[in-house]
Amino acid sequence: MALLRIRLTGSNDAVRAVMNLLQSLDGIEHVEEIGDLMTHMDDADSSSAGLSDVGGPQMHEIEIDAPNASTERKVREAVEALAFDLDALVEFEDDEDE
Repeated sequence: MALLRIRLTGSNDAVRAVMNLLQSLDGIEHVEEIGDLMTHMDDADSSSAGLSDVGGPQMHEIEIDAPNASTERKVREAVEALAFDLDALVEFEDDEDE
């Protein structure tokens, strides 16, 4: 099984649409949004201290198990097309164990 990781920069609605698409594809059994594991350290003396960091699109990471190369190719094509339609940026990261 190939493990795909997707970095998607866009709105929460775009992420939900991509997750729904992934869960509807044949052969995909595992789709999970991975939480942000890095703490954001703000300097209390910074000029931007206390400002909201949600002014623009946010980055989300999604993990998918694809059973074979054909399904992986379908995932890539479908996600790229939907991301284009939703004005979201998508980046794929392959499993390093391959």
